Amino acid sequence: MKPSIPKGTRDFGPQEMLRRKYIFSTIEQVFQRYGFLPLETPAIENLETLTGKYGEEGDRLIFKILNSGDAWKEVSPQVKEKLVRGEEVHPGKLAAELSEKALRYDLTVPFARYVVMNQNELAFPFKRYQIQPVWRADRPQKGRYREFYQCDADMIGSTSLLNEVELIALFDEVFTALGLSVVIKINDRKVLSGIAEVSGQPEKVVDMVTAIDKLDKIGREKVEEEMRTKGISDDAITRIAPLFALSGSWNDQRPQLERWLSSSTIAQQGLKDLAFTFEAVGSLKSAKLEFDPTLARGLDYYTGAIFEVKSAEGTMPGSICGGGRYDDLTGVFGLKGMSGVGISFGADRIYDVLLETNKFPADLGASTKLLFANFGEAEALHCLKLLRQVREAGIAAELYPDAVKLPKQFTYAEKRSIPYVVIVGETEMKESKVTLKRMGAGEKGELLSMEQVIERINNG
Repeated sequence: MKPSIPKGTRDFGPQEMLRRKYIFSTIEQVFQRYGFLPLETPAIENLETLTGKYGEEGDRLIFKILNSGDAWKEVSPQVKEKLVRGEEVHPGKLAAELSEKALRYDLTVPFARYVVMNQNELAFPFKRYQIQPVWRADRPQKGRYREFYQCDADMIGSTSLLNEVELIALFDEVFTALGLSVVIKINDRKVLSGIAEVSGQPEKVVDMVTAIDKLDKIGREKVEEEMRTKGISDDAITRIAPLFALSGSWNDQRPQLERWLSSSTIAQQGLKDLAFTFEAVGSLKSAKLEFDPTLARGLDYYTGAIFEVKSAEGTMPGSICGGGRYDDLTGVFGLKGMSGVGISFGADRIYDVLLETNKFPADLGASTKLLFANFGEAEALHCLKLLRQVREAGIAAELYPDAVKLPKQFTYAEKRSIPYVVIVGETEMKESKVTLKRMGAGEKGELLSMEQVIERINNG
């Protein structure tokens, strides 16, 4: 058997893991500075918890889990008979018979479920962050994986637009720390609902939003074609045509939208909320905030502000972060009127962009700062005492385990990006000193005390 892994998944070697941890720790530090608390939920959720929250397309991408190793035994006799006779069985019915659980699709719905289950123990507004993997049965392609990490921050129990302002600032601070230029795109689902109103088919708002969300990927012609297949009339499509003609900054587009959507109360509220957000955000450190009237995000649970972040560098298609306001996601679990807003960092896509743009710090691979060379048993035992002294001083160090030729030990240090090697032979042991060699500098080495070695490494 030739070893392999499923498509859309990846192994992460030591160098990749150090880079990933750099991303996670950078994001986590900002989360904590903004007052968010850590949370984890199970990889497996009840299927009914997840279905119906992500729209038709999202539901199809949920990874379902068989009830047992031999799930066929649990299928009802009636369904089995139909299948044996070749009769059609509704896919949803069969799935329900075979699977009651599923892998997490995102972190927001499990968070809402957690809030409802623990509402009496939480202090609201509740701010949590969560860094865990999610799974989607999607077609793998560049920047799109079946298993990937999300780094989420959510505030629930408050309708204040100051929360949206805080999350935009959080985006800016994270990407400033990572050294990556990004564009934060913002829209409001209330504006999109207003567009559906003026089209004359307000009941088709979900279908319109789902189609509009694909504008960047498939273009206007295909978007309109999809709308027609969903029962949206040509007249309605004509009435929303001004949406595709909008251009310029928020200040340019706002008066046009106010005139066009003047008959829609909900759209006017959305525009008012956006105006407050732009004014309150003010200037950012490095990110650019842009209004995008075609930004829709396909998830059904968004009701207010929606965000997407795109890299201004590299060739990564699509967004690297997203998020938005959801007014009643907890309502499906029995807790009404609990508004929340959250954002999600796509760590895997951010990794790809940082790698492509060479933005990772050069010394991430050098977790070990000092290698003790091994000349034999007596020298190794002596080095173990020195090794403890170095580690107690806060320096990552290791002893080469085998007494092999020195060039081989130097090669190991080079491949591991270990900057210093300590050589301890008979002479050094007699003088209670060591020879410190800086790798890649062409130096023979310098005879020093361990105190001097520690000072030298700590001072770079």
